[in-house]
Amino acid sequence: MTLPELLAVAAVALGAFAQAATGMGFSLIAAPVLIAVFGPHRGVPMVLVLAVVSSLLPLSRDWRHARQRDVGRLLLPAILGTPVAAWALRAVDTRLLALAAGCGVLIGVVLLARGVRSSFLSSPKGAWLAGLGSAGLNVIGGVGGPPIGLYAANAGWAVRDTRATLHAFFLVQNLVTAAVLGFVLPPWTTVAALAFGAAAGMVSAPRLHARAVRAGVLAVSCAGGVTLLGSALA
Repeated sequence: MTLPELLAVAAVALGAFAQAATGMGFSLIAAPVLIAVFGPHRGVPMVLVLAVVSSLLPLSRDWRHARQRDVGRLLLPAILGTPVAAWALRAVDTRLLALAAGCGVLIGVVLLARGVRSSFLSSPKGAWLAGLGSAGLNVIGGVGGPPIGLYAANAGWAVRDTRATLHAFFLVQNLVTAAVLGFVLPPWTTVAALAFGAAAGMVSAPRLHARAVRAGVLAVSCAGGVTLLGSALA
């Protein structure tokens, strides 16, 4: 196994851990590395397939806590916006896609780190904006989490409800996006790493301090976004 492949496996395991423990983070952590290693056109569909599994495993335990109405409110614009974004971006150069994905990750990290809060984000119009923004970022680089994370941060949900709601949203969104872009089977090593990371995250979730997990996710996501930008500009 080459060094880039080892980095991809490590990123998938860490991303799956963060996803299971917090409800988001898999794509933010794993997508920049997988896209840098496999290229945007293979890496993005690969991220989406793995992201579906990373949400499915913890949701199988916590599905009762998912806020179904909020999931539907966010999914409607995300699903409607996905084919439009895919059509609009189908002929864009791969280097530009990687550059856009890296910028999307870094912008999302900065906003989340600053704890952006707004009454607009928790309104129906805010849900549409979050869903459409997530659809666009998911098509560009498999990183649709930041807009949904901002919405959830403003919603004031309980921790367990937040995790389950995010898992349910990302499960359906990534499945729809993968169906639009096409499925790419990931290497078996990344699947094994995902299973290990998700299991560790599910066991650790009740014991982890939310602020510590969030800070770690943002730090690794920032490093991944910088790496993706470097690969696009090299």
